[in-house]
Amino acid sequence: MTQEGSDKMSISSVEQKVVAILAEQAVLDPSDVTLDSTLEGLGIDSLGLVETIFAIEEAFDVSVPFNANEPAKSDFDITSVAAIVRAVEGLLAAQDA
Repeated sequence: MTQEGSDKMSISSVEQKVVAILAEQAVLDPSDVTLDSTLEGLGIDSLGLVETIFAIEEAFDVSVPFNANEPAKSDFDITSVAAIVRAVEGLLAAQDA
């Protein structure tokens, strides 16, 4: 698996876990999930999104501020894999503060 950009020496553990969770939901190999991927592009529907949120909460022991009835109004950015990784990192940072 290659990583685009040389700004990071290795894939973060948060990124690795998020990619693994999304790959499992999409029934894909983790190598098929890129930071630019969207949930729609991965084939994850609204039910899969809810299951993904639960899996992220469980894996990282965080509470994701997400309303499944109004996903567009959520503070949790789900526009891409990279956005989800940043959002999870933000939740973890807030937890440590």
